[in-house]
Amino acid sequence: MTSPATDTVIRTARLVLRRVRPEEDFAAIHAVLTDPEAMAYWATPPHASEEETRDWLAAMAQTTDDEGDDFILEYQGRAIGKAGFYRFPTLGYIIAPEFWGQGLVMEALVPIITRAFAGGAVTRVITEVDPRNPASIRVLEKLGFTETHRAEKTTLIGGVWCDSVYFALTPEDWAARTA
Repeated sequence: MTSPATDTVIRTARLVLRRVRPEEDFAAIHAVLTDPEAMAYWATPPHASEEETRDWLAAMAQTTDDEGDDFILEYQGRAIGKAGFYRFPTLGYIIAPEFWGQGLVMEALVPIITRAFAGGAVTRVITEVDPRNPASIRVLEKLGFTETHRAEKTTLIGGVWCDSVYFALTPEDWAARTA
């Protein structure tokens, strides 16, 4: 069995991207994962219990280097969300709503995607977005992702069917974006 992901830390202009520390990160991440606004476009309803968040953080901590590359986003010493690959090649991110619109997700994703392509972890990055989330779609488009298709009623979240927009990014598109 492969051990959990190595203790990688990435620093950007405003963020520290680091591995999850389940006990230390619990309160801040639980606040995000129980916030209906933050979870409006996530693949599950807001967490209903502390146990659900603890299980989520434990699963994140147990992700191995060959499975994924997921990071807690720390801003001014505070955990504000997560970004990365829970499982390769699928990219995901969530951030506390008070930090939306500041470019922090874009700032986090650039080194995460660069690392995935440079390390050979993926030959293509994919992600799925709720079409009611235009801000997330804009982030992906700015990063060079291309819409591959759309599908209706893909996920049942809290008794409501949600549609999906699927995106992909190749190393060539990434290189063209960063050239």
